[in-house]
Amino acid sequence: MVIKKLIGRKRRQVRSRKKITGTNERPRLCVFISNRNIYVQLIDDVNSVTLASASTVTKDLKDYAANKEGAATVGKKIAEIAKTQNIEKVVFDRAGYQYHGVVKTIADAARQAGLQF
Repeated sequence: MVIKKLIGRKRRQVRSRKKITGTNERPRLCVFISNRNIYVQLIDDVNSVTLASASTVTKDLKDYAANKEGAATVGKKIAEIAKTQNIEKVVFDRAGYQYHGVVKTIADAARQAGLQF
């Protein structure tokens, strides 16, 4: 059962990545959720570079877990980091996850903090 879920998510991820690419002006905001942590990156696919990242593993967000509260904090943090690098517009990549719960909370928090997508 778990393997079927993982294979389905990977298929959806590949299907969406065909259409989504990040540039230096408008990077891809990629989300990964494990059982314990949340990871978010701003990626420039043209140059194959990670421009910024935020996760619940870093020292300032270590108190949060992979829940909605942690998602809101990570979303705000990535928006703050993006603003320091003069990035206002991004392309949201949900990486095959359904757009609800934690993923939606990350997106909403990033939008409220000033990112446009």
